[in-house]
This record gives sequence, structure tokens and C-alpha cells, in this order.
Amino acid sequence: MAASNKIVPHLWFNKEAKQAAEYYASIFPNSAVTNVTTNSGTPSGDVDIVSFKLSGVEFAAISAGPYFQINPSISFFVYCGSDGEIERLYNKLSEGGKVLMPLDKYEWSNKYAWVQDKYGVSWQLDVDPINSNQKIVPAILFANDKAAQVKKAVDFYCSIFPDSKILMESPWDESAGMPDGSLLFAQFKLNGYIFNAMSGGSMKHEFDFNEAVSLMVYCKDQNEIDYYWDKLTEGGSEQQCGWLKDKFGVSWQIIPVEMDEMMRTKNKEQLARVTEAMLKMGKLNLEKLKKAYNGTL
Repeated sequence: MAASNKIVPHLWFNKEAKQAAEYYASIFPNSAVTNVTTNSGTPSGDVDIVSFKLSGVEFAAISAGPYFQINPSISFFVYCGSDGEIERLYNKLSEGGKVLMPLDKYEWSNKYAWVQDKYGVSWQLDVDPINSNQKIVPAILFANDKAAQVKKAVDFYCSIFPDSKILMESPWDESAGMPDGSLLFAQFKLNGYIFNAMSGGSMKHEFDFNEAVSLMVYCKDQNEIDYYWDKLTEGGSEQQCGWLKDKFGVSWQIIPVEMDEMMRTKNKEQLARVTEAMLKMGKLNLEKLKKAYNGTL
């Protein structure tokens, strides 16, 4: 399978998706809100679907009611590249939010901070640069009973996605009392898209993965939809509208590339038909969605 599938982080908000996207785009360089569509035909009523880029990295967001709360289980690691930039982002992103780890020198970085912004999204800021155009990297935190599963999870994801590679693995020190072979940190690529994975260790965390932050995988055809759906639901669970949870509890959306065009239509009848068809699906059926879009279902 060719490595054609882009991966896009997706944020679920109550009502603030457009406001949050505009806020982030005002903070990060090379950023913009690229599309906003309001869908009126959902169980949540009027829903804003928002696409945006931060430092050239694609994101998506939705305002769909108070069903899921964003938490630090999936945060976003920002490689700042300079003292001035990390200090600027630290001040901006902590405004109205809260500091989880203050800007300081740590064992792993000369200057680092972890903040939760006023919309609840968590950002890890590191003064170091990254040798990639992807300056913002999703960071998956395996906590509590999953704390020793970083290696297992990274190997699982890399076995599924083409153009995948483990870039770095940092094991726990023996003094931490973690099982042999457990990783504290890993960095890896899926389809050329970089992720960080971290272990929460023996510390108790009051959160776990949920649908508030999911990962969208864009597929060119039904064969790719079937492939990723089957692989990622192994040991996990199927959900509605192309959503699933993998065996670690991380949420994914497996969607056709053509969905962007369908969901961005200005024709309200087309949008309503596609939404109605999608709400009846678990795994998405591209042919049925296209028929709904064209009014031939």
C-alpha cells in the first residue's frame, strides 16, 4: 500500500471550535483557518466543522456539544527552536489556561514547559528545533495500567502504516521500577507523519484517552478504508460515522479523501443527505456516501 494517507489531528469542542482555531492561528506562525462549514443535520444540532493549519501542520476541529472533554492524554509537542519563541508561546498559550509544568530547565531539555490553554488543549513546548517541516507533533501519553505499553503500541502502529519508522526509543531507568523493556519515550513516523509516545510511569493520572482528540486517516478508496478499519479495530471497538477505538483506547477516524469535498459543499440539501447516510454507518461506505451526495441513494 502506497504511503498516500495523510493523518490529521481532530479536536472536539463544545461550541468553541472556530474560536479556538482562530486563536491558535493568531499565535503560531504560518497558520490560518482554511475552512468552516456549519452542518445543521446532526444529533448535536448546528455543528461547526473547522479546518486549519498551525505552523503548516494540518488540524481539524468540530463544535458538537459537551460530550467529550479534552485532556492531556494526547497533547501537542511544539519544537520552538529559540528562547524567544518558546517564551512567546509559553506566555500566549498559558494565558487563561494553566501551567502543568513551568518553563524551566529539565533533565531532558534546557528549556521546556507543559501548559493547558484556555480551551483545554495541552501543549508541550521545547526550546530545541526539529529536523523536519513538522514543527508540531502529537504526543500520546500511556498512563496508569497502560504505562508499560509504549513499545507495544509503537510497534503496533508501525506494523499498520506504510512509510513508518521508529526514530528514537528511550527506556526507563531501572530505578523507576517499571517492567523490563518498558519505554519512557519514543518518537516514530506513520506515513511520514511524526508522533511522540510517552509513559506516565507509576504516577496516578486522572485521565485517559477519549474521543475529544482523535486522529483522522484519509483514504483514497474503499480498499484503504477497509484496510485501516480492520487493522485498527483489532482488539479495539467500532464506533459510529467512521470512528473507532484501537486496543489502547486511542480514537481514530477512517475517512475517504472525498469527504472533505462532500462536507464543504454549500448545498445544504447535499450536506443533509451525506450526514444522514453517514449517521447510519460504522465503517464508512464510500459508494453510498457518493450516492447520497449526488442524490441517487
